[in-house]
Amino acid sequence: MRSLRWPVLCAVFAIFATGHAPAIAAMDEPASPATDNASGPTKETGGKTWAFSATAFAYFVPEGGNLLVPVVTADRGRLHLEARYNYEARDTGSAWIGYNLHFGEKLTWDFTPMVGAVFGSTAGVAPGYKSTLGWWWLELYSEGEYLIDTGDTSDSFFYTWSELTMGPVDWFRFGLVVQRTKLYKTDFDIQRGLLAGVSYKQVSITGYVFNPDEARPTVVLGVGLGF
Repeated sequence: MRSLRWPVLCAVFAIFATGHAPAIAAMDEPASPATDNASGPTKETGGKTWAFSATAFAYFVPEGGNLLVPVVTADRGRLHLEARYNYEARDTGSAWIGYNLHFGEKLTWDFTPMVGAVFGSTAGVAPGYKSTLGWWWLELYSEGEYLIDTGDTSDSFFYTWSELTMGPVDWFRFGLVVQRTKLYKTDFDIQRGLLAGVSYKQVSITGYVFNPDEARPTVVLGVGLGF
């Protein structure tokens, strides 16, 4: 049963993931502040208010070396800015600019198309996106990017991170996660796992276990702050 269960879960997530792209990061990013705007497609922050978030993901990789992936975001109205480090590769940074869109009331969809510049041990340009589909207690979050490696185009790669979670109370959520990354070596093209997270005011803590049926799974701990 285990050999059937994980491929089915991965296939479901891949449907969403392949329309998107860090591996890591902004996985637990606080939502951008918004006013109710049912008739319009954009999420507003009052036009003059900045919203910031900072998240650090500690990766505990068996036989691959541990690392830290920090992600910082800034949003003002439709404008989205973001900086990442160790996301696409070790000793590599990326800077992003995007455009925030918001649709719906009960069934909501937040979508941010982005473009980024990647520099460091890996260099290139990357179109990407972030997407959050929410209904009731359920939320499907996905982020992705296609890195066009300007040093060697054969090394271009599609990164993705997606979560399907349920939040029965405001301070707790749990669910499934998948990622595709070149950040570290793995036997899996698409890694799958479980997550659970808690939050209090502007602080959130989320734990991830990738490939939990393996003898030595990869563990990720994310700590986020919104302000």
